[in-house]
Amino acid sequence: MRIHALIVAAGSGIRAGGGVPKQYRHVAGQPLLRHAILRLLDHPSITGVSVVINPDCRALYDAAVAGLPLPEPITGGATRQDSVRAGLEALAGDPPDLVLVHDAARAFVPDAVIDALLAAFVDPAVDGACPALPQVDSLRRGADGRFSGSVDRDNLWRVQTPQAFRYPAILAAHRAAAPGQTDEVAIALAAGLGVAITSGDERAFKVTEPADFAKAQAMTVYSSRAASGFDVHKFGPNDGSCDHVWLCGIKVPHDHGLIGHSDADAGLHALTDALLGTMISAIISRRRTNAGAAPPPISSSPTLQALSGSAAASSIMST
Repeated sequence: MRIHALIVAAGSGIRAGGGVPKQYRHVAGQPLLRHAILRLLDHPSITGVSVVINPDCRALYDAAVAGLPLPEPITGGATRQDSVRAGLEALAGDPPDLVLVHDAARAFVPDAVIDALLAAFVDPAVDGACPALPQVDSLRRGADGRFSGSVDRDNLWRVQTPQAFRYPAILAAHRAAAPGQTDEVAIALAAGLGVAITSGDERAFKVTEPADFAKAQAMTVYSSRAASGFDVHKFGPNDGSCDHVWLCGIKVPHDHGLIGHSDADAGLHALTDALLGTMISAIISRRRTNAGAAPPPISSSPTLQALSGSAAASSIMST
């Protein structure tokens, strides 16, 4: 299944202050838009990401996405609805199975939110899915500085993005939609599509006001991750076939070699497992081969160096 993410970043974002549209303001040394893109690019189920922009901000966009594997940006419209429609139409030449429509201002969406969205499509009756949080605060009506009544909060939800849809269905719904819709769920419901509610997350908040940047900065700079790793390798026979073992990248003389498909460096393997854990990734994949088929030896040091570089490039080690 091909899953494409469409990030809407064509708005002016003036309420957030800062002199530039909020999607180009920096948080922890990177534009907000870049944070949003990296979250989606790094998700293993997403096969591509496109961004809808205001062409007047092309220079800001180019600086924000430098070095990222993205297609040419899509020119947005006068409203969010127009911009999403333009993005969807741009995908029509090579249509995905599912499309995720996401606001650039929600830059810190956890993988679990995306996982829950995609899981909803196991049900063939589901045309779309949207993350949401139940309304927990009391709600009141009011005007002119006075309360005038209460609102029942039962069955009320705070809607987030990304919102996911079967691509043909949401494209047709957009083409038929009346103007003035605030999001894809509204457009989908107006077209009679079935939209599932999936689990949202407070970390997927929308940066809107100046104070929201302080919240985003605190989330990014002061977050930390810790993990442990372990690895074991069995000693081989003392038959003279090996005169050393590898331990933390050091060749140590020994009359029993270690058995493994790699260099069997248990120290570096454990460290690699721990680093992968901080990246919320799977532990090292163990190669399985048919009987009698010996795989080529793998050196652990270059593998760990490459992994460290990937972590640094994605800002994991620095945050």
